[in-house]
This record gives sequence, structure tokens and C-alpha cells, in this order.
Amino acid sequence: MDAQPDARSPRLAGGHLLTAISTSIVGILRDHYGRGPMRAKTYVLDDIIVVVMRGSGFTPLEKTIMNSGQPDRVIAMREDFQRVMSKRYQDTIEELTGRKVLAFLSQAHVEPDITMEIFFVDGPLEGFGAIEVTEPG
Repeated sequence: MDAQPDARSPRLAGGHLLTAISTSIVGILRDHYGRGPMRAKTYVLDDIIVVVMRGSGFTPLEKTIMNSGQPDRVIAMREDFQRVMSKRYQDTIEELTGRKVLAFLSQAHVEPDITMEIFFVDGPLEGFGAIEVTEPG
């Protein structure tokens, strides 16, 4: 499936957008990390996009480091990799949504094997909402 929208077609929305985001982020990981997660799910809430990836599996190098009792080093390596890839991720989100990414956060966890990519964009995405509660002045 080609996750990139055609310039002549309307912008992706709803489940099609969520699928395109998940597919694109997983594709970037497979191309640059050598493997991707077993499952990926994208959530959009107003101006926040969260991609949750589970079961990426560990490379032989990562397994060796974890077996030596240093799982924190594996988390640090994965977080470093996500920082290196952040521009590519942000460009992909901007292209798919038509919104500018204002902030990108990434979090890796070893057991269970979960990685989260969180994007804050410059406005709400149509069809996805939230209710904001502010303290009365």
C-alpha cells in the first residue's frame, strides 16, 4: 500500500489517515533499523498524534546487551536512533496531515517491547477531537 497521498487526490482522513501514518512510520523503521514492529496503532486526539508500536523484536546486539544486565543501554540506543530519525518522521507526518509538527517525543520500553512516537501538530486534525478543561480565572 502506498501511504503517500497523490497531490491531486483529497487529503487522507479518518481510518485511512491512521493507516497511512502507521504504515509510513513502520516502513521508515524497516528501511533504517532493519526490522519493524509486529503491531503498530496510531491514535489522533485533536492536535496530538500517537503511534504505538509493539513487538519490534531485538537485534542480536540488543539481546547481548540486555543479557549482560544492561537493558537501559538498549533503551538509550533506541532513543538515540529515534532522535536521528526525527526529521524523517516529522516530514512524513507533515506530508500526510498537512499540518506542521511543533514537537516530537519518543519513548522506548524494553519489557514489554513498546515504542511510542508522539507528534504535536499546529492545529486539530479534522474528525478527531478533544475537550479542553482550563482552570477558571
